[in-house]
Amino acid sequence: MNAPDNHLERRARELYREAARHLDPATADRLRAARRMAIEGNGRTSLSHRLLQLLLPAGAFAAVAFAALMLTSPVQRPSGAAPASPLAASTAEFDGDLPPDAAAADPTLYQNMDFYGWLAKNGESQANR
Repeated sequence: MNAPDNHLERRARELYREAARHLDPATADRLRAARRMAIEGNGRTSLSHRLLQLLLPAGAFAAVAFAALMLTSPVQRPSGAAPASPLAASTAEFDGDLPPDAAAADPTLYQNMDFYGWLAKNGESQANR
């Protein structure tokens, strides 16, 4: 398998050298100038190429992290929106009916319990007028 590759390589080198011998000087000068520019330009673009190599994976990671954050964060509905399921609707109704936890609530709320009872009875009648 190595022999045909060597033969092809040898033949390509012979053709290249033969063509280079018959090349006119103006074309050879333009080819040398183009080669120098390509070599010098390669050093200039290598910094931008390295920067691109660093920023592309970082940007992809940021996009994946943002998508994961958006998928895992809870969705907050506006206060007027209806709950998505009947279970959530029944839970939302009962949450307001439960008294606050005594340890977490402000103690001043329990000082005027009579007022809150009167407000609960008369608040709806005042709203209907």
